[in-house]
Amino acid sequence: MPRITRFAFAAAIAALAVPATASPTAVPISRAVAATGRSADNVALDAGRKPVQVLTFLGLRPGMQVLDLFGANRYWAEIMAPAVGPRGKVVVWEPTQFYKGDGVSAFDAFAKRQGNVSIVASPFEAPNLPRNFADLAILNLDYHDTYWQSDKYGISRMNPADFVKAVYRAMKPGGVIGVIDHAASPGGDTRAVVEKLHRIDPAVVKADFRRAGFRLVGTSMILRNRADDHSLNVFEPKIRGKTDRFIYKFRKPR
Repeated sequence: MPRITRFAFAAAIAALAVPATASPTAVPISRAVAATGRSADNVALDAGRKPVQVLTFLGLRPGMQVLDLFGANRYWAEIMAPAVGPRGKVVVWEPTQFYKGDGVSAFDAFAKRQGNVSIVASPFEAPNLPRNFADLAILNLDYHDTYWQSDKYGISRMNPADFVKAVYRAMKPGGVIGVIDHAASPGGDTRAVVEKLHRIDPAVVKADFRRAGFRLVGTSMILRNRADDHSLNVFEPKIRGKTDRFIYKFRKPR
């Protein structure tokens, strides 16, 4: 084998041996999704979450500083960290009520492999988010829980406006947040709907984020499911993972 060809072949083999999460450069979103280092449980969610389309819509790019809210399961971080590359950063925030046991050790192991990821945990009712940090944030299927309370999980009654204000402070001027949630039918008492179905009226989300100062700059039909009539609890086996979901793209004004 000629010298140049032999070296090129060796380099290619070496590159294949390096996990995607250890890449010294940013990788395309599609490659990050296809990486073999992702957890099997998270890969199984891809069909319902359509991460390539969602992150492309939100505008994820190399070098971004990203805030992954409620992200301790690593689903979005496993994809976004390689995609933003070594010049970017992903900070995950998780409520302490949910960040326990095996979840902590699994995230620690992931963060050791992926050097541009870190996690912050604080009580759900007191989100401790980095100020003026994020070019992009993602809030996936969790905003409705700011209207929820649970003695079992130690979730006290909260003011959703306080949570959105904390997120607003965490965004850079011009930063974008993608809010994805299970759609509820219009009207009704929001807390009662959340308690019963774990869904939220999209109009409530629009109003809450606009009230905090965000501007709605985009919507997407990527995750809509017209077969979902919004009557089932999102954990019902018949609809779990296939709910009708809206995506709103909000921007913090410059």
